[in-house]
Amino acid sequence: MPSTTLRRISLAATMTAAGLLLAACGGGGGSMDGMEHGAPTASRAAFGAADVTFAQQMIPHHRQAVEMAALADGRAEDTEIKTLAAAVRTAQDPEIRTMKSWLAAWGKPESGSAMPGMDHGSGGHDGSGTAGMMSDQDMKDLEAARGTDFDKKFARLMIVHHNGAIEMARAEQKDGRSPDARKLADDVVKNQSAEVGRLNRVLARL
Repeated sequence: MPSTTLRRISLAATMTAAGLLLAACGGGGGSMDGMEHGAPTASRAAFGAADVTFAQQMIPHHRQAVEMAALADGRAEDTEIKTLAAAVRTAQDPEIRTMKSWLAAWGKPESGSAMPGMDHGSGGHDGSGTAGMMSDQDMKDLEAARGTDFDKKFARLMIVHHNGAIEMARAEQKDGRSPDARKLADDVVKNQSAEVGRLNRVLARL
């Protein structure tokens, strides 16, 4: 075969390959654009203001419950109080980390403004507007107590604290958009309502 013909065949093959490569790159570029547009939506599941408020308010609320439960070490006398305190720490520590991860994914700060209409003074509000939070004096009194006195104070304060969490969780159930946050709210209502019942029974026999 003449060399001129070979060169033409080689040139045609090269141009065909180049065309295929450009087409492939063009198609890939279109796919990547679509992936880039979809990524933010995929990484940020639907959420709303109620979800953000729920997480921002529940993080310090859980944190205080863990602090209260930690005080049971060396102070509590009743076996059931010790068991309940351990359960609070086991359940709420991981939930704090979970809610912090949500806020980070949502691009929201960990702290927010007080929940409107929830600051009713003493008796379960610490002045921040968060339902069920103990005051500094409540925490000092609990820290100073020992034995049965501690058990009674712990039960009374934790009932108020849990009821505050249940109140916030019900607001999330009503207004929340995030499936994960709503699921956590369901768990809070279910589990902490059960613990309130147990704490009331403990108080009745102490």
